[in-house]
Amino acid sequence: MNKRVLITGGTGFIGKILCRELLDKGYDLTVYSRQPSTDVLAVCGRVEATQDLHRLRSHPGFDAVINLAGEGIADKRWSENRKQALRDSRIAVTETLVEVIQSWQAQPEVLVSGSAVGFYGDQGDREVTEATPPHDEFTHRLCRDWEQAALAAAQGGVRVCLSRTGVVAGSGGGFLARMLPPFKLGLGGRLGHGQQFMPWVHRKDVVDALIWMLETPQAQGAYNIVSPAPVTNAEFTRCLGKVLHRPTIFPAPSPMLKLALGEMSTLLLTGQRAMPAKLLAEGYNFNFSELEPALREAVR
Repeated sequence: MNKRVLITGGTGFIGKILCRELLDKGYDLTVYSRQPSTDVLAVCGRVEATQDLHRLRSHPGFDAVINLAGEGIADKRWSENRKQALRDSRIAVTETLVEVIQSWQAQPEVLVSGSAVGFYGDQGDREVTEATPPHDEFTHRLCRDWEQAALAAAQGGVRVCLSRTGVVAGSGGGFLARMLPPFKLGLGGRLGHGQQFMPWVHRKDVVDALIWMLETPQAQGAYNIVSPAPVTNAEFTRCLGKVLHRPTIFPAPSPMLKLALGEMSTLLLTGQRAMPAKLLAEGYNFNFSELEPALREAVR
């Protein structure tokens, strides 16, 4: 019998590729999405679709759950209402998901739940591993509460893995979709002083790391899903310009970004020199360790 997996966020930038990979590996998938079932199938493939988690209460159960639900953190300026929407789309959905899981006749083997390296807050240029204490700010509190909601599933004996994902590079979406138009016109440049670190990772490695956590019985707790070769924003900018054969001479000054984006400018002007310490120690092998090959694949 094929293993049954429930996925939230399956139609997103990462989820749609994850669904295809899992289907190819023979998993049976159910995808929770607010989109119509026809749209879910068009994006994800041969899956079952549900628009209501509550309909899965008292279900016989799934072998595993992957929780990627959450509105884009950089999609809109951070008003108080927007911050609450970001919390609800992550924490409230995860709390409901865990409540539903706990109602099942059989508990899943594993819950792989999303998070982000924003958990650590602004860390300057120090190296950041899973053991690094966080800096208390909005992104930390958001990720902390998101993770705590997922960890509640462990009370029922579920193995819980947390995916602290970096800035994901891949084709057809994500942050690169916003960066490419000005860069292709030769209008790209560093953000602020450019010395803040960008903990990047290729989408292929995010998908493979999620599957690795799903299929590795000893995997547990938080993992930094980032490349082992972090770069500064200035280095990233130069590399993207090189890949696109365009100059990168138009920096975006910090005051301008703060005026335009408010508190959300911290996403662009601060960062983390995050390292995938646990993934490397536990045997995960990266497809894209270096930035230039990753960008060339992502923009081709």
